[in-house]
Amino acid sequence: MNEYMVMQDIIEVGKRMYNRGFVAANDGNISVKVSENEIIITPTGVSKGYMKVEDLIKVDLDGNVVSGNKRPSSEMKMHLEVYKNRPDVYAVCHAHPQKATAFAVARQICDKVALPEVIFSIGKLALSDYATPSTEEVPKSISEIIKTADAVLLANHGALTVGSDVFDAYFKMETLEHYASIILYARLLGGEVGLEPKQIRDLLKVRTEKFGKSDLGYYDEGYCGGRAIEESETQELQEIIEQVVKETLEKLGASS
Repeated sequence: MNEYMVMQDIIEVGKRMYNRGFVAANDGNISVKVSENEIIITPTGVSKGYMKVEDLIKVDLDGNVVSGNKRPSSEMKMHLEVYKNRPDVYAVCHAHPQKATAFAVARQICDKVALPEVIFSIGKLALSDYATPSTEEVPKSISEIIKTADAVLLANHGALTVGSDVFDAYFKMETLEHYASIILYARLLGGEVGLEPKQIRDLLKVRTEKFGKSDLGYYDEGYCGGRAIEESETQELQEIIEQVVKETLEKLGASS
């Protein structure tokens, strides 16, 4: 792999992220896997719109700096967690695109599959639990869901996309933000209308046959990758249902 060309591609993607408002100031980070045990990653404290080749750092998958004069991104551990869990991934982008991040702040994306292009490009969208940025909490928060998703909304933080190369990862970020915009507009008009199960199966077939992509991580219940319901919440919900049924039966008995 030509590492100089990889660095140029990272710089180009950084400029695109900055110019499109996906990041502000020194936000965001990008990395590319260049060998079985090494990645090139963006530095901390440098605007992604104004990076130079000499700003980039090479680290191994244990986080040790191999070359470079600056400190690697403070979110390096999140990138390393992706590569450890996804041998098919060779690039990672993290940014704060405004509309997608608004959904992350609201801790939702949608509960319906509403746009074919999202299935073709991304597949499943997931939502992580909140984790304090730049800490060990972040890699832990995505360690499982990244195994079955190419795009993750980081609760109250931003978005993470992965791909076969840095442009693939970046274009998924574009698609994610575009989709978030469409869902916002649709909700102003009364809400998105989801596709039928057969329509979704047909799209997944096209994704596999025409685009050569798996249906990795797609679940029939939709895109919302929020946390699982706790057992205590299930019990509480059951008790509420039983109480409502009891009160309804009592009212029916009183009126007869």
